[in-house]
Amino acid sequence: MTNSYVAVDLETTGLDPKMEKITEIGAIRVRDGVVEKEFHTLVNPRRPLSERIVELTGITDEMVADCPDVGEVIGGFLEFCEGLPLLGHRILFDYSFLKRAAVNSGVEWERDGIDTLVLSRIFMPAEEKKTLPSACRFYGVDTGVSHRALSDAYAAHFLYQTLMERYGEANPERFLEKRLIYKVKREQPASKRQKERLQELLKYHKIEAPVQIDYLSRNEASRLTDQILARYGRM
Repeated sequence: MTNSYVAVDLETTGLDPKMEKITEIGAIRVRDGVVEKEFHTLVNPRRPLSERIVELTGITDEMVADCPDVGEVIGGFLEFCEGLPLLGHRILFDYSFLKRAAVNSGVEWERDGIDTLVLSRIFMPAEEKKTLPSACRFYGVDTGVSHRALSDAYAAHFLYQTLMERYGEANPERFLEKRLIYKVKREQPASKRQKERLQELLKYHKIEAPVQIDYLSRNEASRLTDQILARYGRM
């Protein structure tokens, strides 16, 4: 059974890795079931955080204002992983954001993973909720502060250890890592003309910029331009 891994959790501005950004990375490196080292950083998403995200995570614009963006921290995180598989609750969600950040930094990054959500669905009663806080409550695992990355990484780690202790001997094949599949291409920065076009639209319609335009990719700039045109019309 897999007992060495990096348990990781992210906080983000939303659910879609193509459109949303990382605001916090929390991870612990585990060898033979023992926590070896922590990794934690807040990340500047280069856009204002919605009220819903602030309420859910407790992370505010002021907290991330002076923090590095994901391109400045992803290299350190990849080094921290040391080739170990990733572990998390719905791990493909976290992997999709992390891989996108890695590829955009010029690093091809493939990983195996272990999903505590999948394990919870296998071993918990059907009528029980399978969210990380619910699964932890069901098995008596301390969750710490929910919806903060490092606490949730620890929660996933302790949940996995509990599941392995209870069910591993009879079901060792369930506790092996599997290849994580998420395809992504490197994004190109927005062109000078795209940025100028956006600035013109924002100024004409008297709209406050919803993101920091200098940090947009070409696809993001195109989507934002289309959204403004659809809502406010042309100049």
